[in-house]
Order: sequence, then structure tokens, then C-alpha cells
Amino acid sequence: MKEMLSVTSSPHIRHIDTTRGIMGDVIIALCPAAVYGCILFGWYAAVLLAVCILSCVGAEYLWNLLLKKPQTVGDLSAVVTGLLLGMNLPAKLPVWMAVIGSVVAIIVVKQMFGGIGHNFVNPAIAARIVLMVSFPSFMTKFYEPFSGVVASATPLAATADVVPSVRYLFFGMHSGCIGETSAFLLLLGGLYLILRRVINPFVPICFIGAFALITWATGGNVGTQLFSGGLFLGAIFMATDYTTSPSTPIGTILFGIGCGLLTFVIRRFGSLPEGVSYSIILMNILVPHIDRLTAFKPFGAKEVAKNE
Repeated sequence: MKEMLSVTSSPHIRHIDTTRGIMGDVIIALCPAAVYGCILFGWYAAVLLAVCILSCVGAEYLWNLLLKKPQTVGDLSAVVTGLLLGMNLPAKLPVWMAVIGSVVAIIVVKQMFGGIGHNFVNPAIAARIVLMVSFPSFMTKFYEPFSGVVASATPLAATADVVPSVRYLFFGMHSGCIGETSAFLLLLGGLYLILRRVINPFVPICFIGAFALITWATGGNVGTQLFSGGLFLGAIFMATDYTTSPSTPIGTILFGIGCGLLTFVIRRFGSLPEGVSYSIILMNILVPHIDRLTAFKPFGAKEVAKNE
């Protein structure tokens, strides 16, 4: 009697960790910064986060239902995508725009490429860029904490004489997207994920380190550049995505450094003060090439001689 063998995509090693468990850890790590953002920017920020999460989950559920595929909403990946997208949005973005971004993240970027594990760029980042290109005036309108007053400029775009102190920026008492303001809480979340062995620490360390080093070398304000934008949210929670980051140790380091250098170039020479999303998505595209160039040769392997 012949045995039926099933062919599946990697990984093929059994482990006690599950997708649901990993995504649950990511949600736990994101919650402090998300809750803090809701406290800073009010009830509408909480509504926006809820809309993004529900829209992502709903889009994934309907896609699987219509295509008669196994339901995957239980793995919590759609919840993570919705939470990350919401945390990357201004606090008073119209709800319908958030729904569009959520559908783009789940349907266009994730499901149309085969679902979790098959998307070649981070869904939340891709959706944020689509919203940025489609609705730039809404995506660049930020608000002062507690007051709800439109900010004259984010710390990244402010002039040198009005930039808040580094301590003020580090703890997040400034305008910005819902979940990006507190580097302190994002670092705590990142430390939790490292201790839980959910993320590779080399990606955020190389990302943030390369950016800080080149900013210092070129005479920039390192503290302001580090703590006043979305660098920590992107480096810790989005650049470390398993599917869209390299699988080799050397590749991981190169990926992080590349993200940091591109972020610096975009911030310094681009028309927008922020560059984290663009740098990560550009490096996501290069991941297959990085993996191929940095792959280890199997022990004892020999190159096949070419026929002349």
C-alpha cells in the first residue's frame, strides 16, 4: 500500500510555537503604545484602531468565504495587520479611508499573493503608502496631544528652534501617528518580543544603529531624528516581519542596515520628513536577492561543472 505524501511550503520543522501564539505576543507588545496613543489623541483614535482591526478581519473572512478557502482569521495575523495599520495613521483620519487601507492590506497585498507567508511586502506598510499617495492632505495632518488642535508641524518637520527636548520626545508627548509617539513604550514592547524570541534583535538594532550613526556622522540631531517619527514602530514591529525579512544571519544584518541608510536618505533629501515606510518596503522587495547572495553553501557541497 502506497503512502500518500503531502507537499507543503516550508518550514517543515515542528515547533511548539504557533502562528496564533506569535501573533498574540505581537498584539501584547503593541498594546501599551496603542493604548497610550488613544489616551493622547482621544476616543476617535480608539475608534480608528477598532475600525482597522475589524475591517482587516472582515476582509480576510469574506475573502476566504467567497473563494471557499479554509478560514484563517483565527491565526490573528489580520488583527496584527489592522492594529499596525491603525497605529500608523493620523488620529483623525476619516473612517472610510481607514477601511480602504485595511482592504488593500488584506486583499491586495496579502491574499492575492497567496495569504500569510506569501506576501512579498509588509501589508500594513503597503496600505499606509497607498493611503499616503491617495490622500496626502489627510495623511499628513497631525494633532496635538489632549487638545485635538491641528499641529503646526510634527517634530520631524519642525524648525530647530522649536523642537521639543529629547526626553519629551522619548516618552511621546508630541504630535504624530496614533502608535508611533512613545519610543519608550515601543522599546518595552520590542524587549518583550526579544525575550519571547519572537523577533530577531539584529534587525531593529542594525536599522536604528545605522540610522543613528549616519545621522551623527553628517551632523544631524540624533535624538530628534530617532524619537520623533515612526522609526521605532517600523524597526521593531514591521521590519521584523518573518515573511518579508531575510532568513540568513548576514542577510538580516544587511537588511537592517539598508533600512537605516534608506530612511536617512529619504528624510534628508526627500520632500517628506518621514521615510521609514518607504525604506522598509524597498528593502522588502530586495529580500529574495539578499537571501540568495547570503545563503550558506551546504557542508560538503560542490559546484556542478559547467559543460563547455
